[in-house]
Amino acid sequence: MSRPVPAVFRPIWRRNFSVSTAKRAIDKLCPSAQEAIKDMKGSSTLLVGGFGFAGVPTTLIDAVRDRPDIKDLTVVSNNAGMPGVGLGQLLESKQISKMIASFIGENKVFEKMYLTGDLSLELTPQGTIAEKCAAGAAGVPAFYTPAAYGTIVQSGELPVRYNKDGTVAIKNAPKEEREFNGKKYILEESIFGDYALVKVHKADKLGNCQFRKSMNNFNEAMAKNAKYTIVEADHIVEVGEIDPESIHLQGIYVNKVIQSTGEKKIEKLTFAKDPNEMLQAGSGDATARRERIVKRAAKEFKDGMYVNLGIGMPLIAPSYVEEGVEVVLQAENGILGLGGYPKPGEEDPDLINPGKETVTLGRGASVFGSHESFGMIRSGRIDLTMLGALQVSQYGDLANFMLPGKVKGMGGAMDLVSNPEKTKVVVTMEHTDKKGNPKILPECSFPLTGPRCVWKIITDLAVFEVSPTEGLTLAEYAEGVTVEEIRSKTAAPFKVSADLKPML
Repeated sequence: MSRPVPAVFRPIWRRNFSVSTAKRAIDKLCPSAQEAIKDMKGSSTLLVGGFGFAGVPTTLIDAVRDRPDIKDLTVVSNNAGMPGVGLGQLLESKQISKMIASFIGENKVFEKMYLTGDLSLELTPQGTIAEKCAAGAAGVPAFYTPAAYGTIVQSGELPVRYNKDGTVAIKNAPKEEREFNGKKYILEESIFGDYALVKVHKADKLGNCQFRKSMNNFNEAMAKNAKYTIVEADHIVEVGEIDPESIHLQGIYVNKVIQSTGEKKIEKLTFAKDPNEMLQAGSGDATARRERIVKRAAKEFKDGMYVNLGIGMPLIAPSYVEEGVEVVLQAENGILGLGGYPKPGEEDPDLINPGKETVTLGRGASVFGSHESFGMIRSGRIDLTMLGALQVSQYGDLANFMLPGKVKGMGGAMDLVSNPEKTKVVVTMEHTDKKGNPKILPECSFPLTGPRCVWKIITDLAVFEVSPTEGLTLAEYAEGVTVEEIRSKTAAPFKVSADLKPML
């Protein structure tokens, strides 16, 4: 009788799974965009990645355009391209019935369709869209965010759809409010997409994907969210060619992969230029006013700061940073370490700033998705954000995204001002509007971007420090300007600092 084999030596039988390329059964490659979308249905929620023209899945969008039966779509995207470009085509073909977006921008067709009742629109803070997609991807049905607290997004007063006569047909329901650790938040429900159209740099037949520079933006979160995700790639590579640690989107989230054939476009081709040339706007007086504001704003940057800049004058301010002061610029579309504008020939359609302008990366820069970017922002990791404004109230309420009869969208501004306890909000603007009306008021008459969030106001006439409880204090005045002139052009009451001095 043979003795039993000790347990440690017993053979272990297991099933061997082939990992060879030749025998691999999983192949998500599709010969064409038309084939990839052949089963797509209308009356669906469609997530479309991209920011400006960077990371836009143009090949797939064109294929949807050529399928007029795919209609009555609810499309989730940061913006809707431009007339005749990207999602702008699906607006013109009336295949979209509703947009969930943060920004209308320069798309006049988009704006007109919304204001004349041809399109429903849920204007949503940019970071909230990103988090709605990321949360849905993780199976989380809802979350609380400080972004948009105290605004018409929370109250439900922002119209979703207009009637043809311009009256409001549909409004959103008010958002639930809750307080955590003394701070107010609103409840946002997650998005769950039926389909996602996504652009990547590289993809293999398993669906593993890699992004490049600023093309990640919304693509990663949207790809992970949808029930059915179709990827278009600039380069299709063999399995194993993308290093495991360089895979940004794992194949488990991807259903189909196609070769991208669409031309990469640049919305705002911008080259490096002299800072003084960047300030040119209108008359010589206007240039002088802008220069005064920008040079003073640059003094707010302190060594080692992480800073986010709005479009316009804030983007010029780093050109005037004092020698020896190093700041790291963060861009909400997914860049930490934003560089300057490129020289001619160095422009890259995959690398843009929040203003959709071509840019470069600074030494030591990193890139990531919009959901990651706005996590940095809402959590207060950014030391200072600098924004333009239409109006500011005496207690620091900010209005900078909407005028009566004119809608651009809030973009990322509501997120950027949502944590003023940790992120200082500096406003740069001319003291009065084009008609000479004060822009610093007892109360804002335009819809708020955020309540009691502004820390400092820098204008062509003065610098004000702002307290959410004490109001305005005049801290500095421009050369040749008197306190009396400042009072005459400021509708809100203010105190004068005991240490009042000329603008730095």
